[in-house]
Amino acid sequence: LCGTLMGQLFFGWLGDKLGRKKVYGITLIMMILCSVASGLSFGNSPKGVMTTLCFFRFWLGVGIGGDYPLSATIMSEYANKKTRGAFIAAVFAMQGFGILAGGIVALVFSSIFDHQFPSPIYSVDPVGSTVPQADYLWRIILMVGALPAAMTYYWRMKMPETARYTALVAKNIKQATQDMSKVLQLDLEAEEETAEKIVRDPKLNYGLFSKEFLRRHGLPLLGTTSTWFLLDIAFYSQNLFQKDIFSAIGWIPKAATMNAVHEVYKIGRAQTLIALCSTVPGYWFTVTFIDIMGRFAIQLMGFFFMTVFMFAIAFPYDHWIKPDNRIGFVIIYSLTFFFANFGPNATTFVVPAEIFPARLRSTCHGISAAAGKAGAIVGAFGFLYAAQSKDKTKTDAGYPPGIGVKNSLIMLGVVNFVGMIMTFLVPESKGKSLEELSGENVKDETASSVVATSGRN
Repeated sequence: LCGTLMGQLFFGWLGDKLGRKKVYGITLIMMILCSVASGLSFGNSPKGVMTTLCFFRFWLGVGIGGDYPLSATIMSEYANKKTRGAFIAAVFAMQGFGILAGGIVALVFSSIFDHQFPSPIYSVDPVGSTVPQADYLWRIILMVGALPAAMTYYWRMKMPETARYTALVAKNIKQATQDMSKVLQLDLEAEEETAEKIVRDPKLNYGLFSKEFLRRHGLPLLGTTSTWFLLDIAFYSQNLFQKDIFSAIGWIPKAATMNAVHEVYKIGRAQTLIALCSTVPGYWFTVTFIDIMGRFAIQLMGFFFMTVFMFAIAFPYDHWIKPDNRIGFVIIYSLTFFFANFGPNATTFVVPAEIFPARLRSTCHGISAAAGKAGAIVGAFGFLYAAQSKDKTKTDAGYPPGIGVKNSLIMLGVVNFVGMIMTFLVPESKGKSLEELSGENVKDETASSVVATSGRN
């Protein structure tokens, strides 16, 4: 999470300085190399292996963080205004298939290892329950993640720089015009002079820390950062502690009743089912309806239902942990994920790529995304401590008493509600061109056709 936050800020800024395409390639190479290196983590002791693993996972996070603002910005600048929301949301939605594929990989390899290298459960033989070959299992799972990333390298390198960056940021109108002429199969040379005047208008070249930016985009940036921050407090708390919640309701057996490899299988199965039944459908509902309902309505609706279902889990929590009620718990818990993904988890990714000026678009998206990861860090560590039992004899080793799982879930419901309120700071971007939303070239539709692929769509 810390690496991702740093990558979002740094590569978001760099994408506005060096260009989207160039930095996009750098982040991809980082992800591939660090995924492989994570699986090859070495050391003379378990502590040494973990130190090496943490090092490479940090830099993997940096690469992943850079992919957030660049992927969103590139797609927003390629797409037309009628289907832009669906295109950007589809980019984000693909991680749903990634989550699903990751779970399937864990299931397949843990099944193979459990069959090939049987071992006793932990309560029978604590040491023997983790066979030596299990050390290869987690390494394989981590390295498999490099394969789909490597498969995209060719297409990323062949992808041209966006015309909006070339014209509005690099200010190379001639090159942008030539690129646009090929794409649209139109002769745009006659409009080059008009576009040149607009792009070089000093009134449109204000900086991130200027009064003009604050006046035009201050509240929207507060809206995108605060909603993403609040979302990720709740969302990552749920994601990172699925195992603990499933264990509490008995969906995953107690660790003492399994060996290490079988535990990987059980956790992978639970997370795969959640992804299949709620995460993936939620993403693609957003893709389907975002250009019909609009970003604002979907985000508001998502936060509302996340609040409702979180409270529905939290207040009668003692009811849900009874064996006869576990199925109901899983259904409601899945619905919170469904409306997170058919809601703010997707829209907070989409909107920052649309509403800010081209020369600051990647930077502002990176800032918004980094605020989200800050929320994820708060949620992860906060829930870890807060969810501890009030009885100090029942807390996990090394942790002080907390407020319990029930009260922690109530807090997450409140966080979702505040996110719903902060959504009112985020402008609706449906059906508007990027230049109209950012205040660039609003009045001149002719020049817009040169500097933007969506100018005439």
